[in-house]
Order: sequence, then C-alpha cells, then structure tokens
Amino acid sequence: MQSIGIQKLLLLGAGHAHVQVLAELARSRPADLDVSVLTPYPFQTYSGMIPGLVAGRYSAAEGQIALEPLMKAAGARWVQGRCTGLDMGARQVQVHALDPKAAPTSLGYDRLSIDTGAVLDRRQLDATMPGASTHALVVRPIEVFAALWPKVLEHALARPVSVAVIGAGAAGIELVFAAAQGIRSAGLRGASFTLITGGDEVAANYTPGVRRRVLRQLKRQGITVLMDSCVGMVPGSVRLGSGASLACDVPILAVGTHAPAWLQGSGLALCERGHVLVNAFQQSTSHPEVFAVGDVSTRADAPHPRSGVYAVRAGPPLAHNLLAAHHGRPLKPHHPPTHTLNLLSCGTQHAIASYGPLHTEGGWVWRWKDRIDRGFIARYRLD
Repeated sequence: MQSIGIQKLLLLGAGHAHVQVLAELARSRPADLDVSVLTPYPFQTYSGMIPGLVAGRYSAAEGQIALEPLMKAAGARWVQGRCTGLDMGARQVQVHALDPKAAPTSLGYDRLSIDTGAVLDRRQLDATMPGASTHALVVRPIEVFAALWPKVLEHALARPVSVAVIGAGAAGIELVFAAAQGIRSAGLRGASFTLITGGDEVAANYTPGVRRRVLRQLKRQGITVLMDSCVGMVPGSVRLGSGASLACDVPILAVGTHAPAWLQGSGLALCERGHVLVNAFQQSTSHPEVFAVGDVSTRADAPHPRSGVYAVRAGPPLAHNLLAAHHGRPLKPHHPPTHTLNLLSCGTQHAIASYGPLHTEGGWVWRWKDRIDRGFIARYRLD
C-alpha cells in the first residue's frame, strides 16, 4: 500500500525520450515518487541503427538499449504489456499482458507520460493496400522488423530475390539502400531492388539539392525508382496505382505512421490525425497531469515533423518537467529547433547530410552518423 504523499508516475512506452527520463531518475529520483514503466520489451531498439542492421553493419544487440538496468537504477517497476485503453476520469491505463494466461488489468497513476513511438495500424493499411498486413514486411513495430530481417536473408540464399520498399521518405530511402547493401554483401547475386514512392518525388520533404544527391546514389547502386503508388499485394506481387503489377518477393512497408487506436475515445484532446495535442511544456492541452512526446504527440503551438531527432531532443526537457510537476515547481517550455541535422545513410560507408539549406555527402558523413548513433546507445547502457 502506498504511503501518504507518495505519487505515482506511469511511463507509458519506452521511446527515445523515456530512456532519457529513466536516466535522469536514476540520478535523482524523489523518495516520494513511485515510478512504473509499461512496455512490451526489455530493451529499446534504436531506430537510427536499423538501416545499419539491415545493411549488415550492426548486430541486433548493438542497436539495443537494455531497459532493465536503467529501470533498476531509476527505482522503477517494469510492467510487461501493451496499453489497450485510457480512462482519464479514473486515471487508469488498461493493460494487455503479453503472457496469454494473464488476465487484462489496469494501472493507476497520478501523472502519466506517453512515449510509445510510431505505429502502423494494420487495419488502416489494409484499407488502402489490401493484403499489406499479410504479405509485407512492416517496419513497425521496429522490434518485430529487426527480428524478421535475418529470415529475409535466409530466403535470399535459396534464389535471387526481388525487394521493393514502399515509401520514399527518410525511412524508405535508407532501407532500400540498406537492403541492397545487406543482400549484396552477403554474396547473394541477381537480386533486384525497387523504391516505390507513392506517386511523390523521392525525398519530397528535403531540399532539391538533397533530392539530387539521393537520386544519384540510387542510380549508382542500380536501384529502380517507380513514381507510382502501391494499392494492394498478393503473394509474389505488388499491385500499382497505374494498373501494373510488380513482381516482388519481399515488399517492405516504410510508409507514414498512425496514431495508436487506443487514444480514440480516451477523452484526451487530439489533433485531426488522432495524436495527443500538447503545449510548449509537452503537456496535454486537456489534461495537465498527462505529458506526451515523440510520434504519439503533436505540438499545438509549434508543429514539427515526426522523427527520431525531435523525440531525442524532447527527452531532457520532459524529464525536467515531470520532476518539476512532481515538486510543484514551474515548468519550462521546450523549443523544438527550426532546423535539425539529418543524416541519410546510403548503405554503409556513405551518407548524405543536410541542415536547413545546407547539404553534403561522403564516407566521412557516414562515419559521423556511426559515431552519433553508437554514442547515443553507449550513453544509456548500464549493463
């Protein structure tokens, strides 16, 4: 039973920002703060290193942060499971335990922080691309994707494979380069690689200079670009919006993400796409006891792209504000940067860097990205 005065903080999810919150709590957790973490995995897979995993540069373990040592240092309790719903009036989170024998339960809180990361809703996918949830290798959940990729390589050992990546944003670009690198470096010949853009230009959210650099690398590496949309999948084939079909053994979906379905009906203020609306303090605009960061949230006052860069930047101010709220102190606003450093890997040993209107590329950029990614992992490893 909780002592009088003890407050319950529930960290829902273990995204990039919550890892930093746990690190701060390990340094200075108040004695009157009870912390729980609800997440399905005992580790966080760092999304920035997934292309390197696919390319064969990193092992799965090298791109993971073990959560149990962090939670132990922070004095936090791990609840293994997934959120299935929120009851804002009762301040309860409905939990689906991963153990099939365990009954659904709920967790109470005084203060809730949500950082569950990006979601691809398979029902929404199948509504626009029938068969996608069954036949495609979906990038999210990222832990599942990382576990399945070695099976793709095993499949490629039997015969030459055709790989198509659907989505020409940063994730799709990096993954098609990485897939080509990983399969070719394994000595597997005759494979083909295609990037399906969805009808948009490649790297549409980048400057023209960056787009030109990406297109040059795609051509140099023999990767086909189709400015078409994917409208469905059947075994061995991707159906295109033009009416044509593309033979494809391994379709990889790297399209835009969705808001978690359990936010609907929660009572939290949401944006038009269903993400949690938050203010400058990363605090719900409707429920001040709730904070949200990363891909699950939208800044009502300062919208910005959903990317790992912004989620990482949000971690330290979130940790400060959670502790400030606990102590009844003033919160500090978080100001997302106008420009962020973006590093697009083109397999291994080459990457493209951009910052606002500036851009460059080369092997040194890839080595820079490698140091940044390894440094982030090392900072939070306590095992």
